Amino acid sequence: MDEQKINPIHGGNIYRLAEELNIDEREIIDFSASINPLGAPKDVLSAIKEKSRHLFNYPDPDAEHLTQAIAQHIGISPQSIICGNGSTELIYLVVRALKPEKVLIPAPTFSEYERAVGDPKKVEYFILWEKNKFDLNIDKFIAAMSGSSSSATYKSSLTTSVDVAFLCNPNNPTGRLLKKEDVLKIANAAKDLRCYLVVDEAFIDFLPYESVIKEVENNPYLIVLRSMTKFYALSGLRVGYCAAHKSVLNIIKEYKEPWTVNTLAQAAGTAALDDKPYRDETFKVMRSEKKTLEDGFRVLKITYFQSSANFYLLKFDNAQEIISRLRSKGIMVRDCSNFMGLDNSYIRVAVKSNKDNMRLLKELANLCVPH
Repeated sequence: MDEQKINPIHGGNIYRLAEELNIDEREIIDFSASINPLGAPKDVLSAIKEKSRHLFNYPDPDAEHLTQAIAQHIGISPQSIICGNGSTELIYLVVRALKPEKVLIPAPTFSEYERAVGDPKKVEYFILWEKNKFDLNIDKFIAAMSGSSSSATYKSSLTTSVDVAFLCNPNNPTGRLLKKEDVLKIANAAKDLRCYLVVDEAFIDFLPYESVIKEVENNPYLIVLRSMTKFYALSGLRVGYCAAHKSVLNIIKEYKEPWTVNTLAQAAGTAALDDKPYRDETFKVMRSEKKTLEDGFRVLKITYFQSSANFYLLKFDNAQEIISRLRSKGIMVRDCSNFMGLDNSYIRVAVKSNKDNMRLLKELANLCVPH
């Protein structure tokens, strides 16, 4: 594997750029991290303030109140849920627990899957092609899970050469969505093939009706990861959870370190789940601001890919120049050149407030040469 491709570069390092430009961190506009522009819900801030009086106590190692709140919110048993320090901790935890010898990963997708596996020789890539809008072919993916190079319908009598397959849905950085019925088709095949399917739903809160998380109780080979840092803007606290069949979750729990979800994070996550007005406002803002960006991209003749998430993948002939020049103006975007399956012509931008989105479009109009 190309060393550049596993470089753990992510979005969101506003501190380094503020130091470089000698400006206040609050002056940085960060389009590299795909976080809800509304910020954390007010009830979350109140819960954090209330719980701050209890910081002399260790946090609940089982995050019981948060787990119960998640279970009630989703409609599954709390025995099927484990909380973590963001979904990234849980990616590594699942790999440690399952000890796969061969892993199937789409490309491009979130880079932490391959980093969690560690050994490049254990990873098989399923390439997502730009000519197909980076959409995943269901039958071919199932065939790859079965160890077959053919796209023909898999046979449950096959013994899969893949132990674990990862899916990010909607996919990061492309924003492309697999419909619920398509994910379930893959999950049912995984069950037949005795291959664990790990579905990372970090951005599914933006379209919750497409989640497959309720199906974990019926499928011991389906594992679903969720993040609360994106939709609820809790990146600084790190809150995520994993849902799986009880038999599998008991194995995963054996490998988990204690106290990874701190007291404030547990309180914040519990309060966030109870805030329906915040969710409704988020959906409203996303509809409006995604239209703002898409209209702007079309006017500027910028190549972009339709996204079901709160970010867009853009393509430019001079992407690296655009990244550099935006950076000099205190605007961060995600350089996607370190994603396996992409090159240095791709940029990812988050959906932010109208003011910030208009600023980005204005700067792109001044800076970019449309692809």
